Amino acid sequence: MPGFFVPFALAAFLFLPICSIAQTPGGGTRATPSAAAPAPAADNCNGIFLSYRTGTGSKIAPTDPKHQPYRFESTLTVQNNGIERLKSWQVYVGFKHDEVLVSASNAILADGSSYPALVGNGTVFAGFPMTDLKTAIETAGDSTQTSVEVKMLGTQFGVKPPAIPWPENITLVNDGWACPAPSTLGGAMSVCCIRDENAKKNITVLDGDFLPRQSGDLTIAYDVTRAYDSSYWAQVTLTNHNHLGRLDNWKLSWDWMQDEFIFSMKGAYPSIVDSSPCIFGPQGEYYKQLDFSTVLNCERRPTIIDLPPTKFNDSTVGMVPFCCRNGTILPPSMDPTKSVSSFQMQVFKMPPTLNRSDLSPPQNWKINGTLNPDYQCGPPVRVSPSEFVDPSGLPSNSTAVASWQVVCNITQPKGSSPRCCVSFSAFYNDSVVPCNTCACGCPNRAAQTCSATAPPVLLPPNALLVPFDNRTTMATAWANIKHRQVPNPMPCPDNCGVSINWHVNTDYNRGWSARVTLFNWAETLFPDWFVAVEMDKAAGGFEAMYSFNGTMLPNSNSTLFMQGLPGLNYLVGETDGLNPSKDPRVPGKQQSVISFTKRTTPGINVPSGDGFPTKVYFNGEECSLPSVYPTSDVSRRAPESIMSVILAALVASILMKELRW
Repeated sequence: MPGFFVPFALAAFLFLPICSIAQTPGGGTRATPSAAAPAPAADNCNGIFLSYRTGTGSKIAPTDPKHQPYRFESTLTVQNNGIERLKSWQVYVGFKHDEVLVSASNAILADGSSYPALVGNGTVFAGFPMTDLKTAIETAGDSTQTSVEVKMLGTQFGVKPPAIPWPENITLVNDGWACPAPSTLGGAMSVCCIRDENAKKNITVLDGDFLPRQSGDLTIAYDVTRAYDSSYWAQVTLTNHNHLGRLDNWKLSWDWMQDEFIFSMKGAYPSIVDSSPCIFGPQGEYYKQLDFSTVLNCERRPTIIDLPPTKFNDSTVGMVPFCCRNGTILPPSMDPTKSVSSFQMQVFKMPPTLNRSDLSPPQNWKINGTLNPDYQCGPPVRVSPSEFVDPSGLPSNSTAVASWQVVCNITQPKGSSPRCCVSFSAFYNDSVVPCNTCACGCPNRAAQTCSATAPPVLLPPNALLVPFDNRTTMATAWANIKHRQVPNPMPCPDNCGVSINWHVNTDYNRGWSARVTLFNWAETLFPDWFVAVEMDKAAGGFEAMYSFNGTMLPNSNSTLFMQGLPGLNYLVGETDGLNPSKDPRVPGKQQSVISFTKRTTPGINVPSGDGFPTKVYFNGEECSLPSVYPTSDVSRRAPESIMSVILAALVASILMKELRW
């Protein structure tokens, strides 16, 4: 009887109706009686099989009926069922319920974020420590080498269990793969991705045992040059490839994943020198005979800064090519020799990776600068070993033991504000259109005494020379002269460290000119500054620049690139006036006139807006532009002037006739 019951129960179970998944009002899903198409099974997939399976969930504090948080657990499975290795795997999970990811095993976030991370708009996972998935053919079906499970723990909002907070999509990010829409069955979402030779290939092209080097705005090379059982020497090289990208006082950080620590450095230095985490941590337990007083840094996430030029020839911390520039990396269009920065460091490892061939780079790279663009860095990708010129001078190259590449691209974080702004003025209007209100952000306390939403008040030209706090009286008096009303409360300042005034200087039939003035309202000194101006219609008529060095940006017919001439390449900071007790502080200034011809740009209308830039960049950072141009009343005044001349002539003629009589 028991032998009969088991197969009968199994058969009954197999013939149960399959339930489909329906949306619930909270944005999740619940089971419904209707049948659904079965999800693709891993055994039937001859490519890369992805599966997202949900686990238990529960309500957590605080109680909020409108935005209730719930704990969730889920597992992402990536399985290679193809005939070629999947190198540096990356998978996109389209979270859509304001998820906060607290932890994830066997993977990192590809954008370099650390946990906990806001992933409510979707995120990309990258494999770590197992970055490559081998094939079943070369491993005899060993699933530990062909697949990986990413166990996630986090918080989602609004989807009450037992409803399932499904992601919008799961797909393979690696190029050359095509993934259809995923299907769901029970508590799993799955998809089978197959090779597509026609798919767009930007990143991943298989090349022997390594992936090819990729392109980006900024690339970081992590080259292991010497390897020992318990330590290694690495060279880190930052290379700028973007003609408008730039870094000043760069700060570089990463996460050590296996308790590594920095013993010594050349060409750069940690922002904090501290060995105490090692002394009281597992490093001190293992390296009992090591003198930790000479260890530079034991932080899990160190921050590295560049050295000043005076340390370049220092035999202890300098003597590294492309080091010691105070953290300045220029665009290659300015100076290719200054678009690279490099340093070396000695890294100590921890068990169980005490093998000279067991090497892995740090993860979650971040880099930023002062008044520079924001960069988002991907995970390190293993590439072919870098080659270096033999230091002995022999006609040969030496290769690195192992090399990885990190690609960083300029991005604009959501909700971020610019750090520079632009004002407009023209010869045909005696008012200046100033920078936008709160162009670079408004502090909360300022909202109590000024309006963050009121439009900026037109200014007299001389108001641009004084700090914003000293402009209120000038702006109010100017509004009274022009019979304009001023808002109450007055608009908040722009709060920008650097502002740029673009002034249309002249406009003739054959050409026109503009004057550009830079104002530095901070105490920061900007050496080797540059400004890039994008003009959709007028840039092609550029002729000359008289106080700056101006050129057209390579491979562009609409962007004008300008920098200071020798001796004028420093934009100094704000300083006190002649009499600090009564005079306002004076900003650092640089100015030049630019001439344009209309011969190559026929039909442009300078006063209508063609003579103003559509985008302006200072040191790579895009500036905020006014939403309006100075108005021109030339067309209105010209007929009046003609009529006045005619009327005066008529009056004079009548008077002459009367005198004759």
